Amino acid sequence: MTNRVSIFDWNPPDSSKGHLALGQWGEDLAARHLKRRGWKILRRNFRAPGGGEVDLVCRDGDTLVFAEVKTRRSEEMGRPLDAVDGKKQRLIRQGALCWLRLLEMPDITFRFDVIEVLATDPVEVRVIESAFTLPNPLRY
Repeated sequence: MTNRVSIFDWNPPDSSKGHLALGQWGEDLAARHLKRRGWKILRRNFRAPGGGEVDLVCRDGDTLVFAEVKTRRSEEMGRPLDAVDGKKQRLIRQGALCWLRLLEMPDITFRFDVIEVLATDPVEVRVIESAFTLPNPLRY
């Protein structure tokens, strides 16, 4: 499921500030957008001790969400979602599995979302729910 929302009140950083500034701006905007939707942000930039990373760990109702935020200035080179390739998905899964082990809650419902942030005029935030899954028969 994709939810599309325009947000008019935040301006992206100047391109001279580099891609890291743009990425941070996108994560800030994504977190703000998700909070407005009623989600609870549990952790930002979770890094698992043995490797793996998750941009945003959230709660959407009773569902735990591991979200990757991808920010782009345009879609000329493809959608931000396209950058979440197999290698990136493995890193996110590793981080998520570490988080789940820490919770010691094997029956919790969770999913992997991708949040696309487009620094266009107007700025656009898209939530792609269940963008990818755990491969079978992977367990945590």
